[in-house]
Amino acid sequence: MKHRIVVLGAGYAGAYVAGNLARRLSQEDTEITVVNAAPDFVQRLRLHQLAAGQDIETVRLADVFAGTGVRLRLARVTAVDPDRRVVALADADGGGELPYDTLFYALGSHVADHGVPGVVEHAFDVTGLASALRLRERLDGLDKRGGGSVLVVGDGLTGIETATEIAESRPGLAVTLIASGELGARLSAGARAHLRRACDRLGITVVEHATVEVVEQTRVLCADGTVLRSDATVWTAGFAVHPIAAASGLEVAENGQIVVDRTMRSVSHPEVYAAGDSVRAIGDNGLPLPMSCASAGYTGKQALEAIMGRLTGRPIPTVKLTYVGNHISLGRRDAILQLVDERGLAKPKHLGGRAAARIKAGILRTALWATSHPTFGLPKRKRRLAVPDASAVTAVGTAAA
Repeated sequence: MKHRIVVLGAGYAGAYVAGNLARRLSQEDTEITVVNAAPDFVQRLRLHQLAAGQDIETVRLADVFAGTGVRLRLARVTAVDPDRRVVALADADGGGELPYDTLFYALGSHVADHGVPGVVEHAFDVTGLASALRLRERLDGLDKRGGGSVLVVGDGLTGIETATEIAESRPGLAVTLIASGELGARLSAGARAHLRRACDRLGITVVEHATVEVVEQTRVLCADGTVLRSDATVWTAGFAVHPIAAASGLEVAENGQIVVDRTMRSVSHPEVYAAGDSVRAIGDNGLPLPMSCASAGYTGKQALEAIMGRLTGRPIPTVKLTYVGNHISLGRRDAILQLVDERGLAKPKHLGGRAAARIKAGILRTALWATSHPTFGLPKRKRRLAVPDASAVTAVGTAAA
């Protein structure tokens, strides 16, 4: 019987790992199934651009995995049962259960409402394709009627990029960016000054040291009593992982991320691996890696090497788990490249302007290309499993951990 590998989620981490496993493992021993709710790979890093009114390239997952032997299952994951080693799915045909011997969990994250009343009912977000398109439709409507006000709540990377992109692409709209503290507090002094100049240039109103307590259809209410009018409120105040992992019985952190060892293997269920936003990965500096595309790349590569090593009986390389900095786009012609030290704190110097924008654009192109061509440049030799029987593989892997 073939060893069944199931990959949940075909984002940056899932598509990469699935394609690379297909290229490096023999199909005589393994079958790989990717489960994803949508038929296309979504460039999450560019969804704020899509919402602002720009066109972004889409890639069909069927084309990504064409010729690899990977089976694509378009379905929504409703539950994971790691004790029985099955995944419950829902699709147009009613769904069912999908069994596995090795599971790679990369379902990512979604917007975190932090329990603030009205966020779910009235706010927009850019964490998914459908939600970004819904915001785009709303902004189109405001443009057609001659203008309106847009509030972006949260001044993290997503909030800054969303506010600046909307302001540049839709100059007829009044954009306000709400920061819980000082604008760009985690940036260096020079980068903060650059960010302020960009907001001034784009006509963005910045409200600092404000906490939104209620979101209503046409306004938001702040803790200090301030009331801000809004025709479209965009919530970018953090991310949360799906509760599926916690509900499954996998050991998770307080925020629901799967707890893993250094090889991205679940500490409670050794046949489960995780990467990306779904995983509580401790970086080489001893701190948890932040939710980001870069972290998805590092953790995905480490999980790939661990799965390959344990299934084929080979040594498992140690992939660096570092976080070097942030690339923040400020519209299409401006950006900030902020490097950080080993503690994750901003270094004194930064790169800003068109040069930083070109670097960010190059990163986005590279990420899309690498995801669209997951098997490019890899050795053509297919590795056979050291222990074809699934239970024996788990036993060998546990001993090697």
